[in-house]
Amino acid sequence: MTNVWLFAAPGAEAGVLKGSAAMPAFDASWAGVAEGTFRFLADGKFLSMLTMLFGVGLAIQFRSAAKHGRTWPGRYKWRALFLFAEGTVHFVLVFAWDVLMGYAVVALLVAWQLTRTARAQRVLMGVAAGVHVAVLALLTAAALGGTSGQGSGGGAGAEAVALYAEGSYAEQIAFRLHNAIGLRIEPVVSFALLVFLFHLGVRLFRAGAFAPDANGRRVRRRMCGWGLGLGLPLNALTAAAGSDFYLLGRYGAAPVVAIGYMGLIGLIVDRVRRPGPLTAGLSAIGRTALSCYVVQNVLCMLACYGIGLGLAARWADHGPWWVMGLWAVVCVVLFTGARLWLRYFEHGPLETVQKRLLRA
Repeated sequence: MTNVWLFAAPGAEAGVLKGSAAMPAFDASWAGVAEGTFRFLADGKFLSMLTMLFGVGLAIQFRSAAKHGRTWPGRYKWRALFLFAEGTVHFVLVFAWDVLMGYAVVALLVAWQLTRTARAQRVLMGVAAGVHVAVLALLTAAALGGTSGQGSGGGAGAEAVALYAEGSYAEQIAFRLHNAIGLRIEPVVSFALLVFLFHLGVRLFRAGAFAPDANGRRVRRRMCGWGLGLGLPLNALTAAAGSDFYLLGRYGAAPVVAIGYMGLIGLIVDRVRRPGPLTAGLSAIGRTALSCYVVQNVLCMLACYGIGLGLAARWADHGPWWVMGLWAVVCVVLFTGARLWLRYFEHGPLETVQKRLLRA
């Protein structure tokens, strides 16, 4: 829901380096309102939500290791290293703004931090939050001072547009490798945030936020109320303030909204009395999440770039509707494909490779 706009934009991945990832200026037309709402609801929220859920997974595996008397981090470090290697391949061959590499590095750090005392973990979490706030303040001040590329909104250059509209696959790979430092800047900018959110996921799990009991429902109500009640107005203010405040919205307000999203989803799931096809499809995507993440980007690459259907160039003047349609089609493909795959296999394809390598 977030990345589809990068694939569909002129210059695609390269456009982010020129500031074209920022929210578009307000447009009162139907197309403008639809795109603005769609992007506002997505941008930065799922990055934060997935980071917290990585922390939840880390807490589950830490608890399992302690229960069975295994050393920690033990095999988890190999799981994180596999994720880093997979993310590197994904970055080079598919999508420049891969998140897996950043998650892997943070996972290794937080896995070690979980061996510290509870007080030390709280201190580390607070330090990460403070560092992140300071980084955001400096970057926003730089944008306001006109020294940040994020505020330029100049869009991608002609060479970048031509590369993704007409260039070969080999040329696109070469571009990612040549610009690897710039294209890997997001995990650096958001590193402290990722550490904080990993710890927050651990804290939420240990507080019972995902338990099917009265305490869990109470925690989820509070997450929904505070997250949406505080985060949505803050995010709306940063969006209305213009592109100079884009980083503040994506990495400051959006994580608060993500907490609200998690609480809201939990409250909805609490009301599910009899799981049906929708629940089964979403669960199947959850069980094949790594594979689905890569597949969605492969599908968008083949649909938008010149090496495939080239829709980004062919439909550049057709407004946001085709982009949202592409998102819907990819969702249906993942929803259906994940269910069909799990009828015949126990795990997703990449999950199977991971398990076999870890077993070896």
